[in-house]
Amino acid sequence: MLIYSCVLAQKKTTTAVRITEKIIIEGKLDENVWNTAQDATQFIMYEPDNGKVEDTEKNTIVKVLYDDEAVYFGAILHEKPENILREIALRDDFKTADHFGVYINGYNDGQQDFRFFVSAAGTQMDCIATQSDEDYSWDGIWYSSVKITDEGWVVEMKIPYAAIRFSGEGEQLWGLNFYREVRQNRQRFFWNPVDRNIGSAIVQTGQLEGIKNIKPPTRLFFIPYSSAYVSNNENKTETTFKAGMDIKYGINDSFTLDAILVPDFGQTAFDEVVLNLGPFEQQFNENRPFFTEGVDIFTKGDLLYTRRIGGHPSGNVTLLENEEVIETPNTVNLINALKVSGRTTKGLGIGVMNAVTERTYATVRNTTKGTTRKELVEPLTNYSVVVLDQRFRKNSSVSFVNTNVTRNENFRDANVSALVYNLNTKANTYNLSGDFKYSTINDVVNKNGYSSYVNIGKTNGKYRYSASSYYVSKDFDINDMGIIFTTNYYNFESNASYRIVNPTKHYNTFQLNGNLYSEFHNTTGKLQDSYAELSVSSTTRKNDYIGYGIQGKPFDTYDFYEPRISGRFVKIPKSVYAYVYFSSNYNRKLAIDIQPEIWISDEENRNYYGLEFSPRYRFNNRLQMIYSFNYGLDTNNKGWVAFEGDDIVFTRRDRTVITNSLSGKYSVSNKMTINLTARHYWTYGENLEYLTLENNGELTENSTFNENKDFTYNNWNLDLSYTWWFAPGSQLSFLYRNNAVGNFMYVNRNYTKNIDHLFNNNLNSIFSVSLRYYIDFNTAKNWI
Repeated sequence: MLIYSCVLAQKKTTTAVRITEKIIIEGKLDENVWNTAQDATQFIMYEPDNGKVEDTEKNTIVKVLYDDEAVYFGAILHEKPENILREIALRDDFKTADHFGVYINGYNDGQQDFRFFVSAAGTQMDCIATQSDEDYSWDGIWYSSVKITDEGWVVEMKIPYAAIRFSGEGEQLWGLNFYREVRQNRQRFFWNPVDRNIGSAIVQTGQLEGIKNIKPPTRLFFIPYSSAYVSNNENKTETTFKAGMDIKYGINDSFTLDAILVPDFGQTAFDEVVLNLGPFEQQFNENRPFFTEGVDIFTKGDLLYTRRIGGHPSGNVTLLENEEVIETPNTVNLINALKVSGRTTKGLGIGVMNAVTERTYATVRNTTKGTTRKELVEPLTNYSVVVLDQRFRKNSSVSFVNTNVTRNENFRDANVSALVYNLNTKANTYNLSGDFKYSTINDVVNKNGYSSYVNIGKTNGKYRYSASSYYVSKDFDINDMGIIFTTNYYNFESNASYRIVNPTKHYNTFQLNGNLYSEFHNTTGKLQDSYAELSVSSTTRKNDYIGYGIQGKPFDTYDFYEPRISGRFVKIPKSVYAYVYFSSNYNRKLAIDIQPEIWISDEENRNYYGLEFSPRYRFNNRLQMIYSFNYGLDTNNKGWVAFEGDDIVFTRRDRTVITNSLSGKYSVSNKMTINLTARHYWTYGENLEYLTLENNGELTENSTFNENKDFTYNNWNLDLSYTWWFAPGSQLSFLYRNNAVGNFMYVNRNYTKNIDHLFNNNLNSIFSVSLRYYIDFNTAKNWI
């Protein structure tokens, strides 16, 4: 045990050697100067057997060189060539391959790493990392090459100084770590040991010495783009051309400006839309690169939901007599956006984001005169976020966050501020975290609200626990720039867990979690939610993942949102939920993910049955296909359906949801890939009985409401793309996309008829081509 502790406690140092001769990045390390560099060796396993020194016959040797332009890394990774996995993938996709990585912190402050990985197939992955997140949407400009040898594989990397951040000091001291993944055995190693009992790898780095008298370069990059779109449906064919530019500028050693002019997000991934019968909006992932890259600091306090920027218009149309709406935009066009972010040498992180969206109109027609008019549904709007994040002791922080939405004219404005804290003991043993938030809404009726959260817990060792509480006032509202579904409640939660740190006879990893939760409505004191749950997640010695859990809700609870009227509520029955999840080792050519689940209530036949099944097959290192089937059956589900006078009408219905998805990729090379993504979502519901919601939350028979509320809904999406990274940071992509939506006001259980109706009547197709070219000012100035 003493030896184990000493291994993990050490902090390693290596020295970079200055060179004058040119290094050719070809994965050979055949320049003589490599022989003069110090060896960084004796990697330590991170998982599964934390603290174990790597086997001598599979050891790793890393050397570091530098000049006035870049820092160079050469790595020799010993392994039998037949055991090296090397599936080819597109950038930032790890897939099934061995990997080598370099973690660089130019300020050696434990706050932010620049991480560079390369696979044995030559694929590059890179990210900006903090204690809580890795942002792989960031793409740096760097160079690498790999070679398979009789003794393993060799990596050669060149990382220009423009790709990282460091101080202007004459003598540099960087935080540094090296990473290796032996994929065949699912083993991960670090050069400087990382103790899984402590947590984040970012504060457990070694050090790089020897780099002297280098100057941070001018960090100015231009990414002009142009794109063309041809869209076609049964009504018309349209052609659209767009052009614009992204700009990245290093204001100083620490801060970077990102700006987007005339943005184009036409090739972002499609949204997985569902038929939403609940009281809350569907929350979508952010797929627009500007709003995913380098936004870690802006996520402090969870006040930012970037899909609000350019989302659905906030205003409603007021119709006069004999008028109808003939066109309402689903989104608002973004005019421009910028963000500035960075961190001072004193640990103060500063982030400023601003975006402007244009005036947007709906079209209204007079049904008697045939005339049309425009009505403003979204004025010129400014969105802004300001974050101040002070880090200290390399593991704690206090942050101030402010979001503001200002709309012209007589539209709603909003402002939200938050104080957020995350405090850890010096040994990372205990954590105290929480926040206080205050919102102000300026509308026809002004509203102010607040929320507060506190959590305390033990964060290391085999046994961990935590307790937390959250209070939200009735008028707390962050939905102009963030997203929140429920307010006007307080809760209590406790959690305890047990985990193994090193493998046992049957498991590489094993974790047992227990959780207790209770939530109460502020105004009435009624119980909104309450459960006890127990779950297990584990990895077997053969690297198959097995998880299972059970959740019990032993008390009736009350839902204040499903009735759609403030102050009304419906009673929710006691229930039990259970699931089992199995994921076989993805190293195998054929792998399977499967998860059956069941929810049983104490009301007769009011249950839910679900199944997720997803086989995947890797034909070779270039071609892979993944199929996914999701099935859900709600029996005797009860939910809101309509209003009838002053009555709230619910329905008792059976609902089926079936989703089929197919994805595949063919890698021509590690810079050229063909990708396929297809999804068909199909749901239908039959109303068995209409009910009236009583004031006490009970449901009684309704014999007067007789509208047809049965439904069948289909949603189809297909993306077929070709992507070529033809130069560093430069991309050419072609995309064929089609989508369709189909509805029936009756239950259609015939799959063939649903597909025929979907494709024959509603298919929209778009073909697009996009070209982005990366220009580095340091290179471009030599063109003149």
